[in-house]
Amino acid sequence: MTPIKHLLHINTPKEAVYAALTTPEKLSAWYTTLVKGSFELGQTVTFEFINLGVFQFKIIEMEPCSRIYFECVDSPWDTLGHLMKYDLDVNADKTRVRYSYEGFAEMDDAYANMNYSAAKYLESLRQYCQKGIGEAFGSKNYRS
Repeated sequence: MTPIKHLLHINTPKEAVYAALTTPEKLSAWYTTLVKGSFELGQTVTFEFINLGVFQFKIIEMEPCSRIYFECVDSPWDTLGHLMKYDLDVNADKTRVRYSYEGFAEMDDAYANMNYSAAKYLESLRQYCQKGIGEAFGSKNYRS
């Protein structure tokens, strides 16, 4: 399997970036406007993309201000068992985010679409953390 990987730096303390990854209200500002669930180890959270699909991810690993890993447990697409990982550390006074998405068997159109979407949402995360305005799916700021 070939993972999707992205590396970015955010000019915001990692505590704030971690909060943006683990708080439904903050995720709703940069990822998708409908986020539900309790962000605790072993819990399942729901990300709804209106008119596209509802995805449920179980939190399989988390360490405050350092990492959160999700496993897809319900999806309208062929993504069950896929892993979405965020690892955070500090580099040159910025928060370094290492993102990976694992589970695709081949680099097909679904892989390419996820790669593009991941990059777009990671930039939305950066803008939200640095400027307070993200481009969540379903928001007025979303660019399709």
